[in-house]
Amino acid sequence: MGKILFGAILSVATFMLVESLTCNQCSFGLFGLCVNSATETCSTSPSVCFTGKATFPSVQTVPGFTVQGCREPLGCNMTTNGTLLSVTYQITLECCSEDRCNPVQLSGATANRMTLTAAVSAAALASLWGNVLH
Repeated sequence: MGKILFGAILSVATFMLVESLTCNQCSFGLFGLCVNSATETCSTSPSVCFTGKATFPSVQTVPGFTVQGCREPLGCNMTTNGTLLSVTYQITLECCSEDRCNPVQLSGATANRMTLTAAVSAAALASLWGNVLH
């Protein structure tokens, strides 16, 4: 009876000593902006934090998509290439094993993109105001 009780206590202590990994989570990122960033506690063991990026090298004006969170370590740190409807894509999966080691990128816009956006917005606003005032 003592051995069974000791085994049960040892099992519970083992589960209590295992630390859960906390990762940054982004269910969907587009144009360098994470739509809904949060943190996630990994529920399986072993787990790693990951950042997955899908890019389109043949269409350089499209920055691609991003997802982040927890996953099993199988398939980490790999790049896969493919073609969909004659468009080449590249999927990169990077993993790490420390708490929140996959930083969420909140904004990927460069100064040039912001300037272009501001110029297009100003032109659209001027056109709208021109139509309203005439």
